[in-house]
Amino acid sequence: MLLYNSLTRSKDEFKPREAGKVTMYTCGPTVYHFAHIGNLRTYTMEDVLEKYLRYSGNDVKRVMNITDVGHLSSDGDTGEDKMLKGAKREKKTVLEIAKYYTDAFFADCDKLHIKRPDVIEPATNCIPEFIAMIETLLSKGYAYEAGGNIYFDTSKLEKYYVFNDFKEEDLEVGVRESVEEDSNKRNKADFVLWFTKSKFEDQELKWDSPWGIGYPGWHIECSCIASKHLGEYVDIHCGGIDNAFPHHTNEIAQSEATYGHEWCKHWLHVHHLNTSSGKMSKSKGEFLTVSLLEERGFDPLVYRFFCLQSHYRRNLVFSWDNLENAKTAYTKLVARIAALAPKAGEDVDAQAFAEGKKRFTDALDNDLNTSLAVTALYDVFKLSANDTTKLALIRDFETVLDLGLVAAADRVNAEKKKEAEAENADIDPELLAYINEKIEARRAAKKAKNFAEADAIRDELLAKGITLLDTREGTKFTIGS
Repeated sequence: MLLYNSLTRSKDEFKPREAGKVTMYTCGPTVYHFAHIGNLRTYTMEDVLEKYLRYSGNDVKRVMNITDVGHLSSDGDTGEDKMLKGAKREKKTVLEIAKYYTDAFFADCDKLHIKRPDVIEPATNCIPEFIAMIETLLSKGYAYEAGGNIYFDTSKLEKYYVFNDFKEEDLEVGVRESVEEDSNKRNKADFVLWFTKSKFEDQELKWDSPWGIGYPGWHIECSCIASKHLGEYVDIHCGGIDNAFPHHTNEIAQSEATYGHEWCKHWLHVHHLNTSSGKMSKSKGEFLTVSLLEERGFDPLVYRFFCLQSHYRRNLVFSWDNLENAKTAYTKLVARIAALAPKAGEDVDAQAFAEGKKRFTDALDNDLNTSLAVTALYDVFKLSANDTTKLALIRDFETVLDLGLVAAADRVNAEKKKEAEAENADIDPELLAYINEKIEARRAAKKAKNFAEADAIRDELLAKGITLLDTREGTKFTIGS
């Protein structure tokens, strides 16, 4: 499997340290507000990756943090704590805010069929781990105390800007938000490991530490939570592209300074969801949520389908028209699956199954190309194979794509059956069974291109006063004139 590695800027063969076992870390949400659908694009693509790794025979352990303290309104260590900002906005405690929006986040994930990670760890659970890592960095000379805070000293590294060739001046303004200069820092690139009472006196969550009462910086969280559950090595670390700098850059700096070796070999970043005015952002007020999609009449799985139709390393442009197009395509796809009619006792064609599966795995092995994987799904209908084989392939692909297609098709067929039963309630059961048997035989004859047989069945029914009508929803009939 080839995956683009942000660290090497190339497609690399993904190989875990231990064959068949993958350690995976994904940055979780800062739970001060609802996740917007741009955030959820990242979690959707990470979900597909995890499911494909499992589909490919790997034992995956995936860990995700919940940031409930320490993430400031600027990623450059300035502004107020986002959690405190949320608490002030809603006149609740920080812990109440954290619980409410954590629950809301996972409710959205459930609607999008995003699997919950094996380990979900709130930052507030790991204060001892943060303090221990900071003490190690201080003892090794990679950190210093200034103005009551503890900073990581980036000048001690051979290379700090590992993902991009940033210049030192880039930190004069923030990568995502405005950044004010911190006079305590020895170098502009240095970042906070621990804030003390010398800063943000209104901070609600504080803990005792060797440096005074305070709380951790945002970046230290992921390094410690990952090592707590996965050890000193991580096979693959995922997140949104806007986390590459400074968050992931800082994770690498502090982790490798602590352990003295390469920490994570492979980094995967999902690109932005854009609107017509640019990147979707809560700070810009472009705040589209799963609930809003539902209010506009869209099944969240249509949004998942919309995401999967594009490659994760391409910016995806959201508009209501684009989502409507995805909804139309999704509905047609469900209808095609609902029209499949596997026969009882019919065997899966092993050769056709292998052919269809290879197209699917070739797509995902090539840098998780979900767009081509969806194409492989459509190609199933073109296979020269019985419907049992086609449905088996679709079910197989759904273990990764998880679009709810088969379940939706089952609902369509159940509704059709219910409607048909209501329409035919007054027809003799034996006559109805005879008509349905003939309709199925005619369908099979048409599929086999035996049109003479199909016409003969139609004429046989017509002679008995039964007229067949072929519609987009299937074959219907009327009795009598």
